[in-house]
Amino acid sequence: MEKTVKERILELADEKYRQFQSKLLPDTVNLVGVRLPELRALAKELAKGDWRHYPETAEDELYEETMVQGLVIGYAKADVEEILRYVAAFMPKINNWGTCDSFCSNLKITRDHPARVWEFLQPYLSSHKEFEVRFAVVMLLNFYINLSYIDKVLASLATVKQEGYYARMAVAWTVSICFVKFPEKTLVYLQNNNWDDFTYNKALQKIRESRCVDKETKALIGRMKR
Repeated sequence: MEKTVKERILELADEKYRQFQSKLLPDTVNLVGVRLPELRALAKELAKGDWRHYPETAEDELYEETMVQGLVIGYAKADVEEILRYVAAFMPKINNWGTCDSFCSNLKITRDHPARVWEFLQPYLSSHKEFEVRFAVVMLLNFYINLSYIDKVLASLATVKQEGYYARMAVAWTVSICFVKFPEKTLVYLQNNNWDDFTYNKALQKIRESRCVDKETKALIGRMKR
């Protein structure tokens, strides 16, 4: 008899890794400790089969089960509109940064359809839900910090109003990467913005922590703290 996804996940469980992961995801209690490369391998395998049927029958008891569902969507072969329908359906299941960020990084179809996915992301950027906003912001970080989109990314980040910790940290993180890649453009936004003090100062902190920023620039950024 073929093993279920849950059974395969449990076979891969590592207690020491679970303990480590629990510290990174303190609000997540249903994880068993499977490393991301192993979850990716399982998801790739499922994506080669009847992946459309899988989300209809998949269980969410374990953190890793939800992770695999999201990863399968990224690996699935279909047109962009169908994939985005599955993305939208998966959104309510995102309730932690681990699931969110892994899901985002795997949606590589964005590279082939940047304009369509950008349009798709807009409602999530203005959402009142913390992890919908984090999803949209991390998508910007992964796929849109480039010459074609940097101005739109910075303008979008400046409009985010979600007050949840993980949404604000995503904004700060993304601003810092924007600075590393486009320092002059990003500096203008840092000098003229309406971000709350927490988000603004976290962005400065992450810029100063970057190994890609020279000492003189870090000193300048340090003097900008509120």
